[in-house]
Amino acid sequence: MIIRNVELETVCGITSTFPENTQPEFAFAGKSNVGKSSLINALMNRKSLARTSSQPGKTQTINFYHINDAFYYVDLPGYGYAKASVEVKAKWGRMIERYLQKSAMLCCVFLLIDIRHEPSANDKLMYDWIVSNGYHPVIIATKMDKLNRSQIPKHVKMVREGLGVEKDGIVIPFSAETKQGRDEIWDLIERLAEAQDGTAQTDAALQ
Repeated sequence: MIIRNVELETVCGITSTFPENTQPEFAFAGKSNVGKSSLINALMNRKSLARTSSQPGKTQTINFYHINDAFYYVDLPGYGYAKASVEVKAKWGRMIERYLQKSAMLCCVFLLIDIRHEPSANDKLMYDWIVSNGYHPVIIATKMDKLNRSQIPKHVKMVREGLGVEKDGIVIPFSAETKQGRDEIWDLIERLAEAQDGTAQTDAALQ
């Protein structure tokens, strides 16, 4: 995919009204420090538009990045940040749930999991939560460069089984360092965006 232009178009806080976008949206969820901002930067072909930090819990808003004037990457707040209060965590959770339930243009939720470790209880809860909201999350297994190549299939299986991913569920190993997996994610986004556009055009024609 050639990224021609990127714009951080909308930033939504806990009480914000979400934009009524008319183009496909692709949301990215994951626990704090799993590499979500690094993945989004890699997919935007930018180094630092999505803020990365060694400090967990940096993303506390829902950020809408408009890509190529054609679709959106939606960066969701990280979960499992230990220093956040119970009240704040609950507010973030309600904000994410409101987005998942209200967005008419959400095509796909990408859930990021650290490939090196078994999915945590929070990871499993988030996976089940996304499924309960009617989506089939695509799993991005981050930090694959931290493993030997021979270890990757075993760890992909561990992630798949730990989350209870369906047999036809997609798990894509990814490295922000080497950009391995980026083309596969891009291809999936392009296919889903085209399908969503086709559906929207069909619906418009029927009205």
